[in-house]
Amino acid sequence: MRDVSLSVSRGEVLGVVGPNGSGKSTLLQIVSGILQPTRGRVLTEGRIAALLELGAGFNPEFSGRENVFINGEILGMSRDQVAKVFDRIAEFADIGEFLERPVKEYSSGMYVRLAFATAIHVDPEILIVDEALSVGDAIFANRCIQKFEQLKERGVSILFVSHDLGLVKRLCDRAVLLLRGRVVAEGSPNDVVNRYAAMVKGTSEQPEIGVAGGARHGDRSTEIKSCVLETTHGETRTLQTDELVTIRISGQCLKDVDGVVAGILIRNRIGVDVFGTNTQVERIDSGPLLTGETFEFAFTFDCSLARGEYTLTVATQHPDGRSQDWHDDALLFQVASERAIAGVADLRARASMIRTGRRKG
Repeated sequence: MRDVSLSVSRGEVLGVVGPNGSGKSTLLQIVSGILQPTRGRVLTEGRIAALLELGAGFNPEFSGRENVFINGEILGMSRDQVAKVFDRIAEFADIGEFLERPVKEYSSGMYVRLAFATAIHVDPEILIVDEALSVGDAIFANRCIQKFEQLKERGVSILFVSHDLGLVKRLCDRAVLLLRGRVVAEGSPNDVVNRYAAMVKGTSEQPEIGVAGGARHGDRSTEIKSCVLETTHGETRTLQTDELVTIRISGQCLKDVDGVVAGILIRNRIGVDVFGTNTQVERIDSGPLLTGETFEFAFTFDCSLARGEYTLTVATQHPDGRSQDWHDDALLFQVASERAIAGVADLRARASMIRTGRRKG
């Protein structure tokens, strides 16, 4: 790593993204004190709890219970202090009788459950997490996300590394992109994640800015000229829940291509993917197109989104997945509804009630 300068404020969640070998885990190990920097320095204030790569921190020969106490003491807590929070750790981990079994018998999911439960219950001021939520089931992952929110409210600073880019957008206040040991982008999670996605999917490490401020990348064998939202009333930027909507993507071939796969991706206001599809999924084959040919693709569906603000990403790609022209967040639109439901999808639930009689006595 070289020339990395970062700061994390109290109660802030900083996401770190980047390809394998970019220095993410090394950065966390340096901050947590496992590795010493050859140059520069790391300044921290308060107790650090680190949940790094699977297998680090626990002695495989000891039971889960023994490892909880050992880790608590390593972090500066007395046995009495650990004992006071042990029941909460056990409840959060929810691994039952395995708590009394040697850690070497644990599955990866059970290990992470106990390691994460221990890290968050030792009253850290700084929490360092490296891909902890990539193993465990959905119920445990949601429980961890809720705990992250509680820790933020308590003022705990969190350094979070994950390849789950949607989770980075959801959890983090700020993000950085590492590439070959250097910070190449820093800013809002949505912008940084989109830039990283452009690097992965596109041909350029420096994607240009698209029509609505999002990243734009691809080999430019085709060019998207316009994308519009339409209802029966015409072009619009405001939809109603349950309204029939059509997304039209128009473009032109700048080179001969074997085919054009057009795609759409809807994200919510914090950048989490809500729905996406493309013409390949929908079994539409464009066939070869020649230089100068124009095209238009249309996607029609009933708007089942809950009220709120969304962005539309549109793209053209080669049949093998390489980007031709990709516009991240090319269009911003609103969904209006009288129904104050939670979440991003309105499933139009039907509720019913049956009176079952009075209770006797």
